[in-house]
Amino acid sequence: MSETTTIPGALLLCLDMQGPFVGAVEGPAEVTRRCALALRAARGVGIATVLTEQAPEKLGPTIPEIASAAGDAPVLTKSTFSALATPAVAELIEELEIEHLLICGIETSICVYQTALEALNRDLAVTVLSDAVSARRPADAATALTALRGHGVHVLPLESVFYALLHDTSHPFFKSFTQLVKSHA
Repeated sequence: MSETTTIPGALLLCLDMQGPFVGAVEGPAEVTRRCALALRAARGVGIATVLTEQAPEKLGPTIPEIASAAGDAPVLTKSTFSALATPAVAELIEELEIEHLLICGIETSICVYQTALEALNRDLAVTVLSDAVSARRPADAATALTALRGHGVHVLPLESVFYALLHDTSHPFFKSFTQLVKSHA
């Protein structure tokens, strides 16, 4: 899952960062940088990480920048829009006793939205990393994020989330995280 899982109960789920999807969304380079930062940060603070791929036999694999940032994270294939509707993802969440799901990737108004709602229905806390998601249509993404907030999903920039996890400058990963932030700006 991650190099060292020191925050049990949390999982970063990076959705469908595959070439055809990345190329179709607004700000493909930015969402790629931010998802890579989220994956590296999660590994650094000890949060388990998982990637999903939507029908990779048709749409290809995760783009290299994301695969590299994910390290040895499992890559799970799905055909459903909600990642949690895929048995392998649901089983992994249960096996790891996940209580809080952090979500990045694409597409905000489809897979991110449906995954977040299904996670809520399974009594998980959910945080969508607002600057590490994207969609083809920005207005659709904004509407989906607003709706998710209304359902109780935390919608926050990834730096807000990870600095809160670090808590203060004495955290062993603090200096590395600030360097990651600078390199992924």
